[in-house]
Amino acid sequence: MTVQSEVPSSRARQGARFLVRRWPTAIAAIAGVNTFFDDVTDGLVRSLAEAMLLLPTLYVIVAAVGRRRVTWLVLIGLLVGYTGLRLQDQVEPSIVVLAVALAAAILGAARGRLPQNDFRIQLLGMVAFGVLSFAGQLASPDLARYVVAAGWLAHGIWDIVYLIKDRLVSRSWAEWCAVVDILIAAGLILGA
Repeated sequence: MTVQSEVPSSRARQGARFLVRRWPTAIAAIAGVNTFFDDVTDGLVRSLAEAMLLLPTLYVIVAAVGRRRVTWLVLIGLLVGYTGLRLQDQVEPSIVVLAVALAAAILGAARGRLPQNDFRIQLLGMVAFGVLSFAGQLASPDLARYVVAAGWLAHGIWDIVYLIKDRLVSRSWAEWCAVVDILIAAGLILGA
């Protein structure tokens, strides 16, 4: 009898340990599940196309600074700044995000990061995701939906690569971002 009563308790402890280790996935799943309940409108697609620029910008900033422990702080700063930009109508948020990415690229180059592969790859990623972002903002609504979904999915894969490599950004952020990105892409593709 004692053995049987310990089995559920042991499984519960294992489940709890798994959730503690996978907290970024759990939080991302909670945050991203709403993407399946939102109507996929042209406005939503355009907003997600614009917001997609934040993803490579974070990587460029972290690569320029060279300290992965600042990843979550950079995310908070970007989200607060971006939200503020969205609340005004004087300056286009995409232009400001690109200016921040350019400033980070210049900072990284000035700090001698240009010869480093991770930094150069992030600059190329900024260009690639920037093209997808602007294509999603400019394309016809039907095409934009899939271009933007492709961008978010590609960035989810990008995050998984850095999670597996355990480089550049914090592991918890790479895991969280991968789940959010993939959920957003799936919501765009499968949503009504």
